[in-house]
Amino acid sequence: MNFSINLNKIALLRDSRGSDNPSIKDYALQSIDLGVDGLTLHPRPDLRHAKPSDISMFDEICLKTNKEFNIEGNLFSASSKIYPGFISLVNDHNPHQVTLVPDADGQITSDHGWKIEQLDSIFKSEVSKFKKNINHVSIFIDDDFSNFDKLNEIGINSVEIYTGPFAEVIKDGKKHEIHSAQNKISKIVESAKLNNLKVNAGHDLNLDNLPYLKECGNIDEVSIGHAIIVDSLKYGFKDTINMYIETIKK
Repeated sequence: MNFSINLNKIALLRDSRGSDNPSIKDYALQSIDLGVDGLTLHPRPDLRHAKPSDISMFDEICLKTNKEFNIEGNLFSASSKIYPGFISLVNDHNPHQVTLVPDADGQITSDHGWKIEQLDSIFKSEVSKFKKNINHVSIFIDDDFSNFDKLNEIGINSVEIYTGPFAEVIKDGKKHEIHSAQNKISKIVESAKLNNLKVNAGHDLNLDNLPYLKECGNIDEVSIGHAIIVDSLKYGFKDTINMYIETIKK
């Protein structure tokens, strides 16, 4: 299982003071030095955290270090005076992976996946606008998604399971509900793999629930951001990254 760190929260803290402190570049390089497999950014249209300049910086860092760079966003997010539009932003760079989320422009966080009725001919047409060297497109899905056969038709290479509800169940600690939540994730993994799709997972994952997620089958990658910053307040950034790597890789 690969580990991609989302550094949006570092950008949010930086932007709250209008300076370059903390430096998102420094934390990206620290993360790579400590052994993460990739970097993730989700540049939102209001630029509340990650900015286009951060995308360019991460693009260069990952190219030099041979690490995966994943850009998240809604492919229908249009351009504005401050935002180039998601498709243009992606096509101006060279991410290894693009993860498509159905977020509204002002949405606080990604808290639901795409519905099958949204994956229509218009969606397929928009996906085709990514330049040819961006050859890995992932979509964010809920844990009850079932129409995996359609994803191959529209050029999707992997799915990212929205694990918010899973994390809530683990937090509540009710054994029968934990088993049921794990079964839902396991079925997603199995169905996706049968359709030659890779499987990623993300949202509210942390040191407590990752061991339960690892029991759900062959998940290729997890993307974690918020919990890492929260844990860093207690343990420090370096020790936190090391704990996550140990938990994910063991």
